Amino acid sequence: MYLEIVSPEATLFSGEVTSVTVPGINGEFQMLANHAPIVSLLQEGTVKIQGNNVIIADANKAKFSKSNSGAITLAISSGTVEMKDNKVIVLAD
Repeated sequence: MYLEIVSPEATLFSGEVTSVTVPGINGEFQMLANHAPIVSLLQEGTVKIQGNNVIIADANKAKFSKSNSGAITLAISSGTVEMKDNKVIVLAD
């Protein structure tokens, strides 16, 4: 599936991933390929990205880190997520 993470300043990430975990306002949840369409508000927490060959642009590398499980992580303070037709868009603050 395709993931885009957009902040008010720039597009932080765009590319193919195998899963995305986000901090929803009712708890953390994960989206995999062919997930049902969803729109949700996000709260402060961590977006976790899993995938083969996930490449972060040099300009944005400082915003991301790698967890012990091998996931790429991004701390956010709030935002929204939309999943539809195997495309996930995270609007993050």
